[in-house]
Amino acid sequence: MTASVVADSGTSWPRTLARVLLGSFMMFAGVGHLTFLRRDFQAQVPTWLPLDKDFVVLASGVVEVGFGAALLALPRQRRTVGWVLAAFFVAIFPGNVSQYLTQQSAFGLDTDGKRLGRLFFQPVLIALALWSTGAWPKSRPRSRR
Repeated sequence: MTASVVADSGTSWPRTLARVLLGSFMMFAGVGHLTFLRRDFQAQVPTWLPLDKDFVVLASGVVEVGFGAALLALPRQRRTVGWVLAAFFVAIFPGNVSQYLTQQSAFGLDTDGKRLGRLFFQPVLIALALWSTGAWPKSRPRSRR
């Protein structure tokens, strides 16, 4: 990634790097939903959700691939993508809570302590989505006194 790309996108290289890594992670997770991690992701679908677990996993996989692609390919829409991705992370949080409460093992989360620790990772993803895209905190011009 060259300095001109970073300058043109209106963001710093650490934010650009974080956005590229998050986009890559989202694409990997999405492909995992669709293929080799389907069963693990099904463990995170809350039992109270009145939808087929496999449908939820496949649909969220498609959405995650889309988010990953948007983070990587749509730099001009990065703030909007950041806000929508943060909302997505909030929306799927009940699945993480359900996994903890129902003691479902998946992704190596095979103890209550590990499942509880996972709950604290979701706010980090939300913050990363907002920060890496420049969605929040939005820098404001400093007033001169």
